[in-house]
Amino acid sequence: MRIDQVLAQLLPDQSRNRLQSWVREGRVLVDDREVPPKFRVRGGEGLLIDVPPPPEAVADAPEAIDLTVVFEDASLIVINKPAGLVVHPGSGNWQGTLLNALLFHCPALSRVPRAGIVHRLDKDTSGLLVVAKTLAAQTDLVRQLQARSVHRVYLALAHGAIAAGGTVDAPIGRHPTQRTRMAVVGQGRDAVTHYTVVSRFADCTLVRCRLETGRTHQIRVHMAHIGHPLVGDPVYGKRRCLDPILQAFPRQALHATQLGLIHPVSGEAMSWEAPMPDDMQTLIASLGDAAP
Repeated sequence: MRIDQVLAQLLPDQSRNRLQSWVREGRVLVDDREVPPKFRVRGGEGLLIDVPPPPEAVADAPEAIDLTVVFEDASLIVINKPAGLVVHPGSGNWQGTLLNALLFHCPALSRVPRAGIVHRLDKDTSGLLVVAKTLAAQTDLVRQLQARSVHRVYLALAHGAIAAGGTVDAPIGRHPTQRTRMAVVGQGRDAVTHYTVVSRFADCTLVRCRLETGRTHQIRVHMAHIGHPLVGDPVYGKRRCLDPILQAFPRQALHATQLGLIHPVSGEAMSWEAPMPDDMQTLIASLGDAAP
């Protein structure tokens, strides 16, 4: 049976043309892969559908949401995103996103696909994110991301004692049975995370993680894969922890602290740094002295 026929059975309230357009737009993944509208399914495949907002929903309306702008010129905006802010409208979050805030801050972004957003941070991850203000800048930044030349460093508080730094080189794809999660899977896309130890505490370790690739939930998945899920992670951090302070932290303790790239117009190497946010600083201060 063709994928569009399967969709028609699952979503009988949608027209066949609309369903086929979702497939063409890459909103339908079969086993974590984009497929053409006439793709034939055999049965047993994992199906993920990113349902767009209904026509009456205004997902791209400008909204007056405060932004912390670290840098801005005619080509780029660098934002220090707070935890809790969704980057792009999606299921359950059609308004109140970074995209809505960007369109208010810079109305000209309405002429750039996705309002210039070229990469994302999870809702509850804080830190640096770059936005392109022109189509040319966006194209250049996407190429830099594909070439793995964008420098992205995160601070993360992970459960357990991590003896030394290392590299996790493990492919990431959609979880085979829990489709809202990512996992290390043999048929996933290549993913590489380098990590170093910053400080050790009684029940957790502060690490600095450098992304070589940029897969969905990469650091969260990789750290959980090596037995050290992030403190506060509601999806990948289910680990028995006796410290009530760590148990009470309300989000994944992950912050994008450094961002470096080549300016798409001047060719200049540029970098920015955002200090750890107050909630993570308070958490670390409450843990007492770092272990030797």
